[in-house]
Amino acid sequence: MITVSKEDYLKAILEAESEGETVISATLAHWLKVSPPAVTMALRRLKKDGLVRVQSDGRVALSAAGRRIARRLTLRHHLIERMLAEMFGMEWYKVHDEAERLEHAVSPDFEAKLLAKLGRGGACPHGNLSELESPASRRRRGLLLLSEAEVGRNYTVSGIYERDRHLLEFLEARGIRPGAKLGLVERNYDKTLSIRTSARTMILGRPAAEKVWISPLPSRAL
Repeated sequence: MITVSKEDYLKAILEAESEGETVISATLAHWLKVSPPAVTMALRRLKKDGLVRVQSDGRVALSAAGRRIARRLTLRHHLIERMLAEMFGMEWYKVHDEAERLEHAVSPDFEAKLLAKLGRGGACPHGNLSELESPASRRRRGLLLLSEAEVGRNYTVSGIYERDRHLLEFLEARGIRPGAKLGLVERNYDKTLSIRTSARTMILGRPAAEKVWISPLPSRAL
């Protein structure tokens, strides 16, 4: 039996890789909000179990066994998010935190039932796929970040970084959610963006715009 703590570390490594980060001890301390000594001890146990490799330069990589566990957990998280939104109507910006609490408690039998009910291919309520994608993979699908949008063009929100509840609530309050249509009106001198939705025009800072993936619309009119 693998512990919840070990699962959290393996999933964090996979998630950090998908965000294009170099995974070192400091990365995991930041992602998991734990102390550097705690990370050192955890990596020692994971290495002993054959689930990670720690290279001479400090970079941490998943072994084949560790990657299988991490992918299984991310799929389970994805299915729980979809269950909460599609079957129980929970708001899209709340489901990530709830899935974080539930993902370790789901049995293989219940996971199989969820998979049969929901299917593997659908996107989660944040617009993200069940297989974690790197930025390069998203770009190959024709997506770009909102911070890279072209003035005068219109877009559909494709996916949103889901691990920051405050960001999700901030965007929801402004009508920026998966499937929403928006246009870039202007790039401002202070590096903020003037964004237009069907309901309003607003100013959005780059830190938020860099967490939103968008897909270009063929028409220039919103």
